[in-house]
Amino acid sequence: MHQATSAPPISYYDYIIIGGGTAGCPLATTLSQKATVLILERGGSPYGNPNITDLAAFGKALSDLSPSSPSQRFISEEGVINARARVLGGGSCLNAGFYTRADSQYVRAAGWDGRLVNESYGWVEKMVAFEPPILRWQAAVRDGLLEAGVSPYNGFTYDHLLGTKVGGTIFDGDGRRHTAADLLRFANPKGLTVMLHATVHKVLFRIKGKKRPLAHGVVFRDASGIKHGAYLNSGPKNEIIISAGALGSPQLLMLSGIGPLDHLKAHNISMVLDQPLVGQGMSDNPMNAIFVPSPSPVEVSLIQVVGITQFGSYIEAASGEPFVAMPAEKDFGMFSPKIGQLSTLPPKQRTPEALSQAIESMKALDPAVFRARQRVDVVGAVLQGYCDDNLALSWGCQVGRVVDADYRVVGVDGLRVVDGSTFIYSPGTNPQATVMMLGRYMGVKIMQERVKGGKVE
Repeated sequence: MHQATSAPPISYYDYIIIGGGTAGCPLATTLSQKATVLILERGGSPYGNPNITDLAAFGKALSDLSPSSPSQRFISEEGVINARARVLGGGSCLNAGFYTRADSQYVRAAGWDGRLVNESYGWVEKMVAFEPPILRWQAAVRDGLLEAGVSPYNGFTYDHLLGTKVGGTIFDGDGRRHTAADLLRFANPKGLTVMLHATVHKVLFRIKGKKRPLAHGVVFRDASGIKHGAYLNSGPKNEIIISAGALGSPQLLMLSGIGPLDHLKAHNISMVLDQPLVGQGMSDNPMNAIFVPSPSPVEVSLIQVVGITQFGSYIEAASGEPFVAMPAEKDFGMFSPKIGQLSTLPPKQRTPEALSQAIESMKALDPAVFRARQRVDVVGAVLQGYCDDNLALSWGCQVGRVVDADYRVVGVDGLRVVDGSTFIYSPGTNPQATVMMLGRYMGVKIMQERVKGGKVE
């Protein structure tokens, strides 16, 4: 890994991947076996940051609003507060760690090769997936789901199966997170260059003399604001691949001149291709959070047991201090005002002032309050418009609309999008395993095209 300040003014590679996230890392690792690859990641390294690596610190990275934070807060037009990753490894550095494969029906609907999908999941699982220890809280959730009729019990499995199961986790037995960045250990070091704090501003296209615009390079800036250029080596198989996530990928396409014409004009962006579907089809997944106060401390556990109902909804649970107040440090966990969660107010009323007031009020409370024996309260009443309260996933570069079945951007050459922005809907209870799988899957497919059926390690 290198800081982008050390990048030369101009460099050349077979593949340039924009975004070293959950899809970008396995994709780059695979391509590096037979080609030269550059990853341009706008964030820093996840290593050495206990707020990322330690299970007990879960939620702290999300409450870090500093410019160097691995998470970047944003607010939707509906007023929903959320965060996007800004770190090598992407969302796998910030999430609750649940690892589960996509529904087999989703695999068929996506038109993927089932054999290669399973091989790609297996490749990812060698490095980042583990069977979690089931302690008191998760065991109680498991037994409660079965008693409530969410059956059968499928035991521990990565597969998406109707009923109750124990899924995988990217936290190992010592409570340390293994992110998509760990998959870079499989890479060919001679074929891979990783630039950190490298913010890509646009993809460059050759238009003159071409039937269609041809992507041939990118412009990025380092942490000092110095501009650099990275270009593709000559050759018909070389490509630029955008893996900047559900928000970043459609944004970068538009910054590069691919998007709705009126929108590009409004922002004084020269049009390369009028593509009205870029950034469209964005969708939210609603989430109802229920707190269960405990009269005594409960062990820390993130998502492990899941109930997959016949209605298409999923029931997951977590426990311990990362989700409530941490009296010793006067800090707050995952569902707290400090990270923008204040479900007693509608989204547009969750102003910075309201959040600050709620944080100060919680600090003044006796820590015993959070362990008092009391009834279970639903956080946020299920009222009209409740679905606006929680943003989970978005898609802005869908297959069949913006990219084709091989993830090539329709209407231009030399450019693909490979990440969760291409999903047609949520692939099961949690998308992160499938995003990592997709990076490996498409890396293999692209390499097979390059070497004409040769072996890809």
